[in-house]
Amino acid sequence: MTSSEKLAGGIDTFVDFVGRMTSWLALGLALVMGANVLFRYGFSLGFIWAQELEWHIFIPICLFGMSYALLHGEHVRVDVLYASFKPRTKHAIDLLADFLSMAFCVIVIWLSIPYVYQSWSIGEGTANPGGIDYRYIVKSLIPIGFAVLFLQSFSQAIKSYFAMRRA
Repeated sequence: MTSSEKLAGGIDTFVDFVGRMTSWLALGLALVMGANVLFRYGFSLGFIWAQELEWHIFIPICLFGMSYALLHGEHVRVDVLYASFKPRTKHAIDLLADFLSMAFCVIVIWLSIPYVYQSWSIGEGTANPGGIDYRYIVKSLIPIGFAVLFLQSFSQAIKSYFAMRRA
């Protein structure tokens, strides 16, 4: 095993850990949503902060879940075409997709940093009375989530490259 393959294994371990920890937020999201429905329709009570909490929980699930999905092969791919290709062609397509994913991540990170910086500089909070402040912390997850996706795409590129060479 080469040092590159060890690096890919380390990245995979990290992304798997982050994904598993983030998956627990899905339970929290279900509980918050269930409570919101119960309070709204059962007791005619609604809380702005509880509604905002739903998307505050949903954001890290999406941003870290995309890397976890890529690691475990649960990402979107046109399998109807892909299944008929030879193994070497599949690995070449995967490698190209990995490079495109890394390029996309760099663009999103680059464009999101001024957005996050502006949010931090004004201490952005909610526009809703009774909502959750510290919105800038949630916005900070955008470049972090795409950095993790970049790492996982890099790991996938390493694995695709060596698999293509062996095929």
